[in-house]
Amino acid sequence: MITIGVEEEYLLVDPDSGQPAPLSDEVRAAAGLGPVVQERELQAELLQSQVEVATPVCETLDEVGGHLLRLRHAVGAAAEPLGCRLAATAAAPLAGDSLVAVTCQPRYQGLHVRARQLVNEQLINGMHVHVAMPDREVAVAVLNRIRVWLPTLLAMSGNSPLWQSHDTGFASWRTTVFSRWPVCGVAPAFADLTDYERRTAALVESGVIADTGELYWQARLSERYPTLEVRCLDVQLRADDAVMFAGVVRALAATALREHKSGEPEPECAPELLQAAMWQAARHGLSGKLVDPTGRPRSAGDTLWLLTQHIAEALKEAGDDREVGALIHRLLRQGNGADRQRQALARAGMPALIDLITTEAIAP
Repeated sequence: MITIGVEEEYLLVDPDSGQPAPLSDEVRAAAGLGPVVQERELQAELLQSQVEVATPVCETLDEVGGHLLRLRHAVGAAAEPLGCRLAATAAAPLAGDSLVAVTCQPRYQGLHVRARQLVNEQLINGMHVHVAMPDREVAVAVLNRIRVWLPTLLAMSGNSPLWQSHDTGFASWRTTVFSRWPVCGVAPAFADLTDYERRTAALVESGVIADTGELYWQARLSERYPTLEVRCLDVQLRADDAVMFAGVVRALAATALREHKSGEPEPECAPELLQAAMWQAARHGLSGKLVDPTGRPRSAGDTLWLLTQHIAEALKEAGDDREVGALIHRLLRQGNGADRQRQALARAGMPALIDLITTEAIAP
């Protein structure tokens, strides 16, 4: 069984105004006092209105879901007495004129010096799925194979339609905000591990990025763990939606591993098509045409059908087929987080939207 781990970033908001609440240090300190959260599971993020959690290594989707709910509830419980709430949205729907303080860590402070405006506007939250790999050489081969599916994952995960109190027209505005860093988007295809290491080293040696931690590709080899890290996802409204993506990403990796071992040719998609596909996915989510892994326009429903067929065997082998299948069916029926945020806003305005992103975050 391929092990997995999930990282999620959340926003802290004032429940009355909906404005970002710069209380990360206080919330993390309060949560750390309780027995339910270990220090390594709750981390600082770039801005003081954000927190990050990380599950332990998990073998089953039940474990992933249990840990995410535990962590979400622990942070939410710590936030309430401090006058703020945990919000599971991938972009802050409201932001005042005053800037949110940057977390006092050397790495974050260094980024602020080098890219002040970008850091000031990083009120965005993602979800990262780590999938265990046997070695880095194989991880490069898997990366080459799953990269064509990243636009589909992004379209499914869109949960950031609002910015500065207005509708951006995008399902994932987080993707647009994040795309301004120097090394981002879909990673290129690599010949092998030597090619990957040579090219990433050249990026660091150029001086444009400080280290490999600033390789902000939508999927990359982790430098901290023996994993492949998929980073294209918006943080999800509900923990069970995050569980769905953990299952899908693991199945994509397992399928890629099987194809690599059997010597099947790697899929080809021109880099400009992949870039266009990512933009299209960020713009429309599941509400419009997508660009499928071959570069052809296709409806969202048909593209998700292709994905489920592609990973069906891997899902069944892991015992995840029923759970993931049911969650994908719900996604197609109810829409993604961006759709649900817009529905709440249309129904009862910004108060309903703030209620949605804070109550759904800790829903069972």
